[in-house]
Amino acid sequence: MSLADAPINNKGEKIIYYNELEETMDREELRNLQLTKFKAGLNEIWGKNKFYTEKYKASGIKSPDDINSWEDFYRLPFTLKSELVQDQEQNGPYGSNVTYSLDKYVRLHQTSGTTGKPLKWLDTEESWDWEAKTWAYAFKGAGVTEWDTVFFPFTFGPFIGFWAAFEGAQKVGAISIPGGGQDTNTRINAILDHKPTVLACTPSYALRLAEVALQQGIDLSQSSIKITIHGGEPGASIPSTKKQIEQAYGAKCHDQHGMTEMGSLSYECQLRLGSPHIVESEFIPEVINPETGLHCADGEPGELVLTNIGRWGMPNLRYRTGDRVILNSKRCDCGRIFARLVGGVIGRIDDMLIIRGVNVFPSALENIVRGYPEVAEFMIEVRKVKEMDDLKLKLEINESKYSPEKIQEIGRAIVEEVRNKLQIRVETELCSAGSLPRFEAKAKRVVRVS
Repeated sequence: MSLADAPINNKGEKIIYYNELEETMDREELRNLQLTKFKAGLNEIWGKNKFYTEKYKASGIKSPDDINSWEDFYRLPFTLKSELVQDQEQNGPYGSNVTYSLDKYVRLHQTSGTTGKPLKWLDTEESWDWEAKTWAYAFKGAGVTEWDTVFFPFTFGPFIGFWAAFEGAQKVGAISIPGGGQDTNTRINAILDHKPTVLACTPSYALRLAEVALQQGIDLSQSSIKITIHGGEPGASIPSTKKQIEQAYGAKCHDQHGMTEMGSLSYECQLRLGSPHIVESEFIPEVINPETGLHCADGEPGELVLTNIGRWGMPNLRYRTGDRVILNSKRCDCGRIFARLVGGVIGRIDDMLIIRGVNVFPSALENIVRGYPEVAEFMIEVRKVKEMDDLKLKLEINESKYSPEKIQEIGRAIVEEVRNKLQIRVETELCSAGSLPRFEAKAKRVVRVS
């Protein structure tokens, strides 16, 4: 569907859907669809997938026929990442969470390992096609059509990253340009040469590309790029980071959220409200209190729990993701009924810092720092001081562009804003240009030092 043929929402905006029927159906119809898909999938894996068959039998489930309602579904035990890691260690290399014999699988990826030992994940041809479809929702949600060209400045290693995105772009008919095996300068030249209309990468790398381009006298806000789509980090839903990206490219910035062991699960619609839609036709989302396991009400922060209902070669059911989110299940102004993650992923439950009794997520610090365009890069150092965590913000500001007085002024302003907004005191260290690391895949800006 082209923009000219797209429906118009109540704000007079033309909206593109990947599957308009499923994205706009009534919530009761959507819930019935989810339960039907789950029951069909459970029947498919029962007796074939050792991990879930034994797990559910141990919880008192005798057969798939025991699951006939949402009340039955919510009695199923959660899946923990530690369980999956242990299973792969004991039943290596891929564990017992495989539904079919290995000759049925065509793809292997693994998690980035930022929160522990990497998980390996297999896909059959059918489940890889499903992965591409979930990414197609993200492209259509951003307004990408068959007239677009998407550039992927990504390494294409074992981390799933933008592999499925590459396939998803083809699902919507767009031209896909791989940028693997290239350095940043080569990728900038590729943008100028091929004139892509869409850029898909991590938010950190989008800013890095723009930074290096400016050093060469190239302003990417004057380039062909009109839409940027970002995953791997929460940055594209952080208002100040989104603003920086949009200014750097003169483009509309969209967030996307996924994980290797689950799939591409959420995307930001054309309204760009910073609250990505979960692909609820392919995932069942829940939000729970991480301490009690009880469900949270809409608008109440908690831990995201997900069930994918299309990746049955290696499923992940009632998986505790560790992501802290707020869910909004009301229909969006874009017309979609798919629930939204308000503000994207707020942070990871295990990434939350407790600074002198105050809970702080790194994303909150990023939102403040990115509000100062003079800061090219930053790092958060956490250290123990008298048995309590303390923070230092390392700020890289180009001393050739700003006077020492201006640099000191920016540092003081950030300290004051952190104190006023987050109620904590931080120390800053002003670093010379180019001294802090840059990131192509997931950024690692929080480091613990002794």
